[in-house]
Amino acid sequence: MQKTIGGLLFLLIARLASAQPADTLRGSGFVAADSSEVVVHAFYNNLNWKAAPAAVAVIGAKAMDRYSGSSLVPVLNTVPGVRMEERSPGSYRLSFRGSLLRSPFGVRNVKVYWNDIPLTDAGGNTYLNLIDLGELSGAELIKGPAASVYGANTGGALLLRSALPSGQPGADHFNINLSGGSYGLLQEQTAWQHSSQHFSSALQQVHQQSDGYRQQSATRKDLVKWQGGWAGKTQRLLWILFYTDLYYQTPGGITLAQMQADPTLARQPAGAIPGSVQQQASVYNKTIFSGIHHEAKLDDRWALQSFITANHTDFTNPFITNYEKRNERNLGAGTRLQYRSDRWQWITGLEWLYDHSNIDDYGNRGGKQDTVQFKDDIYAKQWFVFSQLQFQPSASWTVTAGMSLNNQSYRYKRLSDPAAVYTTRSIEAVFTPRIAVLYRLNRNISAYAVAAKGFSPPALAEVRPSDGNFYGDLNAESGWNFEAGIKGELAENRLQFDLAFYSFKLEHAIVRRNNALGAEYFVNAGSTSQQGIELMTKLQVFGSPGKPVTGFWLWSSFSFQPYRFSEYQQGAAVYSGHALTGVPRTMWVSGADLEMHRFFFNISVNATSSLPLTDDNDVYADAYQLVQCKAGLKMRHLQLFAGMDNLLNQVYSLGNDINAAGKRYYNPAAGRSVFGGIRLDF
Repeated sequence: MQKTIGGLLFLLIARLASAQPADTLRGSGFVAADSSEVVVHAFYNNLNWKAAPAAVAVIGAKAMDRYSGSSLVPVLNTVPGVRMEERSPGSYRLSFRGSLLRSPFGVRNVKVYWNDIPLTDAGGNTYLNLIDLGELSGAELIKGPAASVYGANTGGALLLRSALPSGQPGADHFNINLSGGSYGLLQEQTAWQHSSQHFSSALQQVHQQSDGYRQQSATRKDLVKWQGGWAGKTQRLLWILFYTDLYYQTPGGITLAQMQADPTLARQPAGAIPGSVQQQASVYNKTIFSGIHHEAKLDDRWALQSFITANHTDFTNPFITNYEKRNERNLGAGTRLQYRSDRWQWITGLEWLYDHSNIDDYGNRGGKQDTVQFKDDIYAKQWFVFSQLQFQPSASWTVTAGMSLNNQSYRYKRLSDPAAVYTTRSIEAVFTPRIAVLYRLNRNISAYAVAAKGFSPPALAEVRPSDGNFYGDLNAESGWNFEAGIKGELAENRLQFDLAFYSFKLEHAIVRRNNALGAEYFVNAGSTSQQGIELMTKLQVFGSPGKPVTGFWLWSSFSFQPYRFSEYQQGAAVYSGHALTGVPRTMWVSGADLEMHRFFFNISVNATSSLPLTDDNDVYADAYQLVQCKAGLKMRHLQLFAGMDNLLNQVYSLGNDINAAGKRYYNPAAGRSVFGGIRLDF
C-alpha cells in the first residue's frame, strides 16, 4: 500500500494521471450509437461495419467501462462466439469459436495486434495479461480464420486500439483512477496526455494487486506505458513502449469433491506430489515491449505502411513438478503497400517474426530453484506474404479476395545434453485463401458470405511443453470455414443486429494431454466439425441527448456451438462423434445499460451451459449464471462508481483444466464480491 501511495504522489507531482484515450469506436456496446459513423479496420478494408464482408464485432470505450475495469474477461465475453477464461486472476485463455481446445494457458491460435503492431510472437503465444484494460480505447474481433492477411491462425484475430489525444494544440489532460474491492483488490492508474500541432503523447502508469479468492491466488501488476505519434503532411509515425512487471500465483485445479467442500482450496498434495501452496506455484513475467509504426502517403491513391517491433521477456514459473526460467527475445517487422480508387482497393505485404528462447528447467524445492533438469535453446521463425483485392462493382456489391503464403520453423537443442545437436522442424509452406462477398439489401441491411482457409502451426509452448520434451512431430492445424450472415439496423436505427451461420472443418486438431504428474503435452487429434450460430442484438428503447434519460439500451449475444470430434482416436479409445472438449454448447450474455445526465447503471447476465471436461465426455462442468452490475455518478471533473460481481454467489469454474490428471478439472472463480472507485479529470 505504501508503495502504491508513494507512486501516486510522485506521479501527481510529475503531473501525470491516467486518462481514457479519446474513443475512436464510440458508443455503448458493440457499435456506436450512430452506427453509420463506425468504420471497421478488419482485413484493412476500412468499411462501415454494415458493409464489411466478415464476422467482426466492435467494442467501444463505453462497453469496456461496463464492468469493474480490473479485467478484460467480462468485456470480451459479451461478444458472441468469444469465450475468455480465467483459471486464476492473471491467467487468461481466449477462444474464438472453440479455439482454446489446445490452450492450457495463454492465448494461442488467435492473432493479436495493438495499433497494427503484432503482440503475438513467432512462437504463437500472446501475453495478453501484460495489458491493462484502461490502456485501450476499443477493439475489433474478427471471428473465423483470418490467415489471408494476418498470418497463422484458425480462430481469428483481435485488433486492439488505443487512441492518442486529439484536443487543441498545446492541450494537456490529466486523470486519476483509484478503486478497490473484495479480496484485497486495489487498482490505481495515473497518466498525462499532451497534444500539439504535429505531436501527441500519452504517458500512463498502472498498479493493480489482489489477495485472491483462493489459496495461492494473489496477483500484482505494475505497468508503465508511453504511446506517441507525429503527423506531417504526408507521413505519420506512431510508437508504443511499455514495461510490465507481472506476478500471479497459480492455485491449480481441484476435484469436484474438493470444490464442493471448499472452493477456496488450491491444488492439494497427492501422495509424494506436493500441492501448489507447498511449491509456491506462481508466474513472474517482466516484459519490455517496443513497436514503431510508420505510414507514408505516396500520392492520392498509393500508401505504404511499415512496422518494427522488439521485446524481451524474463519469465519464471515455479510449478508443482519443476522450476522453469525462460529468457525470450523477440523481433518483428512488416510492410504493406496499399492502392485505393473509387471501386478498387489492393493491398499486399509481408510480416516476419523471430523468437529466441532459452528455457531452463530445475527442480522445485518448496518454491526455490533446485538442481538442473533440462536446459534448452529454441529458435522460432514465422513469416508470411499476402495480397488482397477488394472490388465494389456497384453501391450494393463488395467482393474481397485474398491469399497468404505462411511458413513456420523451429530450431531446438538440449544444451544440458553434451551429445545433443540442433534439430530443425519446418512446417511446409501453406496457402490460405479467402473470398468474401457482401450485398446490401437496402441502405440499412447487408448479407454476406465467406469461404476462408485457416492455418495454425504448433506453438512453441506445444512443441516444447512443460513436461520438458520436444515434440517435433506435431503437425499444423488447418481447415476451411464457410460462413453466411446478415446484419444491419431496423426501427430508425434503434435496433442493431448481426446474425452469422458458419461451418468449420479443422484437420489435425491439437489437443492437450497430461502425464501422471500433471505436466501437459500435446497431440494431433484427427479432425473436428465446428458448426454454429451467433446472434448479436442491441435495442435503444428510449432516450436522446438533452433528455433526462440520454439512453436506455437492451443488448444480447447468443452463441450456439454443438461442436464435435469427427475423427479422433487415441490408442484403443475412439472419440469420434464426441462433443468437443472444453466448449459449452450455448453461451447467452444479455444486459441493460442506462445513461442519464449524471447517473449510469449497467447490469448483465452470462448464462453458460455445461461443458465436457474430458474427451470421453464422461465428466461435465455444470452450467452457471453470472450476474454483474455497476452504477455511478458523473460530474464535470469527478466520477464515482461501485458495483458487484457474481451477485448470485454461484460456485463455478471460469477456466477448467480439460483432461486433467487426478480429475483436478476445476478452478473455482470468486464468489460474490464488490468494488468501487473514484476518477478525477483535470
